[in-house]
Amino acid sequence: MAARKRKADRDTEKGYPAGRFADKLRRLADCIEQGKKFRIQIAGERVSVPPDAVFTIEHEREDGKEEVEFQLKWTVS
Repeated sequence: MAARKRKADRDTEKGYPAGRFADKLRRLADCIEQGKKFRIQIAGERVSVPPDAVFTIEHEREDGKEEVEFQLKWTVS
């Protein structure tokens, strides 16, 4: 069996209108509550978040700007 090819590093951000963003958050919340994998396509790439991902909320403030990030982190084997 051939070894799996490592995916290239990536750091991208995609904006969504409020309604679509809320829909994605609802789908994510449903998957978290049900212990299921969450699948989403971001800027043309499909991503699967495993149910054992680590969930964090981050707040940043700098130069008169504020940011809240809902983060999902996991290790790819």
